[in-house]
Order: sequence, then structure tokens, then C-alpha cells
Amino acid sequence: MIKNILKGIVIGLANVIPGVSGGTMMVSMGIYDKLIHCITHLFSELKKSILFLLPIFIGMGIAVVVVPFGIEFLFAEYPFQANLLFVGLIIGGFPAVWKKVKGNSVRTGHIIACVGFFALVAGLALLGDTEGKAADLSLNFISAAKLFGVGVIASATMVIPGVSGSMMLLLMGYYHPILETITDFISAVFAMDMDGILHGMGILVPFGIGVVVGIFAIAKLVEIIFEKFPLYAYWAIIGLIVSSPVAIFLMGEVGTITVLSVITGAAALAVGFVAALKLGE
Repeated sequence: MIKNILKGIVIGLANVIPGVSGGTMMVSMGIYDKLIHCITHLFSELKKSILFLLPIFIGMGIAVVVVPFGIEFLFAEYPFQANLLFVGLIIGGFPAVWKKVKGNSVRTGHIIACVGFFALVAGLALLGDTEGKAADLSLNFISAAKLFGVGVIASATMVIPGVSGSMMLLLMGYYHPILETITDFISAVFAMDMDGILHGMGILVPFGIGVVVGIFAIAKLVEIIFEKFPLYAYWAIIGLIVSSPVAIFLMGEVGTITVLSVITGAAALAVGFVAALKLGE
């Protein structure tokens, strides 16, 4: 159980960091197929599924509570280095996905899937507003419906190998606002600030419901696609991976670039690359 909690923490870390794929971490740790099976057969194999999923979700919860504080600090103080760290994590995770298509003949459909998904992410980044400005966190029905939809999309992408759910939040303009809401909510809980707690719940509850619905809605579809069209799926994922660094710099802030920031940024890129490469082995 402790081992699965630790695996859940790694998956949670990956899902919180933009550009890093929780699905890829599941694959690299050898639990992806079983996790998807337990989600899609939750009610028919209830006890077995809960015993496997519960410690993983506990670990993910721990990561989601702790990590946002550090991520917000990195973005506020070292945006250029933080972005390069995430780019390194993306590039380092590429070999794990490339192994899935290596040695197979490349068809026209594979190229179309790759280019199509690259264009989708890059296009969203080009068309998107400055990150955070598009987010509607007002407490009303329309905002709650948007948050539910954002949760569905983000969580659906979280379980796909090579695709980053937090990256999708970044593209939709909700990453930093949601992260700030989580940190504010946790701080309000410790301070016993009821107004802050209720405000946080008004945002996080519809988003959280969307996350749960998205995971269960996409799991069966993912299972079918990877069973029937694995190469097309992985080529589409490659397109998403390659486009993610482009989207990060199109959507994110880099701050003031100096010689020191370039040197430390290069170091952050290397650290991210090696870390993701080792996790993907």
C-alpha cells in the first residue's frame, strides 16, 4: 500500500506540473493498464478496484495539496527557469513514448494524427488570451458550469500517456487561478477562515466534480483506442508532446532574461530532462 501511495505522489506531481504527463508516469511505473482496468471495471470488481485505486488516489491528493505552494513560488520568482524546467521534463519523457512506435512502419494516417494534434495545441496557444485572464472564477452558475467543463477536459487528458492535464489548464487560462485557489483554500482551512473556505469550495467543488467525471468518461474510450489503434494514438501523443514546449513559451511569462537566468535556465532544463528520462525508464 505504501508503495502505491508513493506512486500516486509521483503521478500527482506530474499532473500538477505543466507539460508533464501523469499518464506517462503511470506507464513508466507499470501500472497504467491495471489502473485503467480498475477504473473501467470499478463496479463489477468493486473491492479489488478500490484496494488498488485508493492508495494511489491518496498519494495524488498529498501531491496536489503540497506541490502548488512550490509551483506558485517558482512561477513568481523564477518564471524563465521554471518554464525551462518544464520543457526539460517534457523532452525527457519523449523517449518513453517513442519506444511505442519505434520499429513500426510509418503510415500517412500516423503523420496526419501527429501533425493534427501538434497544430491543435499550438493553435490554441496562439489564439489564447494571456494565461489567467480568461478564467472566470466568479461564484455563479455559468462560472460553475465552466469550471465543471474545464475539470472534465483537464482530467480526461491527465490519464492519456504523453498528454499533460495541467498543460491543458494552462492553455485554457485556468492553471494559475486554480493553483492559487488551492493554496488559498488550504491556508483558509488552517486559519479556520470560513469565508475563505466557502469561497474556495465554490470554485473547487464544481472543478473537482468535473475531474472525477472526466476520468471515468475517458477511461473506457482510452482503453478502446489503445487496444484497437495503438500506433495512431501514440503518434497523436507525439504531436502533443512536441507542441507542448512551444505552447508553454507562447502562453507563459518569462520575466527578465539575463546571463545568469540563461545559465540557471539551462541547468533547470537539464535537471528536468534527466529526471523525466529516469522516471520513464
